[in-house]
Formats: sequence, C-alpha cells, structure tokens
Amino acid sequence: MKLTNQELIDDLAERTIANVMAAEELKNLPIEILNQKSSSESWSALECIEHLNRYGDFYLKEIKKQFLTAAQVPATTEFKSGLIGNYFAKSLQAKEKLNKMKTVKNMNPNGSDLTIGVIDTFIAQQKEMLEILDRSLTISLKKNKTSISISSVLKLRLGDTLRIVIYHNQRHLAQAKKAVL
Repeated sequence: MKLTNQELIDDLAERTIANVMAAEELKNLPIEILNQKSSSESWSALECIEHLNRYGDFYLKEIKKQFLTAAQVPATTEFKSGLIGNYFAKSLQAKEKLNKMKTVKNMNPNGSDLTIGVIDTFIAQQKEMLEILDRSLTISLKKNKTSISISSVLKLRLGDTLRIVIYHNQRHLAQAKKAVL
C-alpha cells in the first residue's frame, strides 16, 4: 500500500472520529445491555471496549515515544506500508464476517467487572489518538518504528502501527455493537 502521509492520516482521523461517535452511542445504553453476553466465552460490549483500552495503554505510549526520537528522521510526503505491517493491518480490518482470533491473556477482559467508565477511557484515548495523528505529519511514518505488544523485537513502521491500532478499534467496536443487539 502506497499513499501520501496526508491521505493516510486523513483516513485514520476519519476512522477515529467514527470510533468516538460509535462509543458515544454505546454510552447511551443501559449498563445491563452493555454487560450482556451471548455466551460465557463471548465478550460483552464493555469487554470489547476494555480490550481496546488495554491495547491503547500500550500503543499510545509506544507511539508517543516516536515523537521524542523522530527529530533525527525527517518527515516524508509518501508512506509505503511494510510487508508485515500491511499484513497485520489487513487482518485486523473490520469485515462483514470477522475471522476469529485469540487474544493474549493480559488483553482478554472476559469476566471483568466493568462500568461505563470503560467507554470514557476509550473516548479519551481516541482524542489522544487524534492529537497524535495531527502531529504525525511532522515525522516519518516509514522510518520511525514501534515495538508491537506481542514482541519487543519485531518493529513496525509507525504508519502501519497507526493503521493496526485504528483498524483494531473499528473491528472491536463492530463486535461491541453486535453484542448489544
């Protein structure tokens, strides 16, 4: 995938704004509905969002680190996705029929006692992401790299990491919406 940094950031910002709106809609529902589950193995809407918050805690810190070291790597106008980053991003995109994926234990919120505050945390993280996206035009989305949550050895291009996090958010918000039906 190759496009300008501006196109990438505009797309990701639009998706993030839609994610905030979806979370705000969920916030209007009664807590009982937000905590309902179709089975003991499935996640409630709040568990879906708590899962995103846990990843957000990791990735927002990891992404912000790039702004501290990015001065050595000037911004470019084009972004080209890396092979592994593009694979992960595509696999996490929300689709009509979602492929089943296992999550690592510390990111699995199943059985957690959750309140509406989970949605507030998610919305705050998304506002932080919008600020990050705005600042991302000043650094290289290709040369700056981030660790990923499952391996500190594997590094992905910052642009791919942004795609992965935001696509992952969309995926689980779609799952949260299904959980409340």
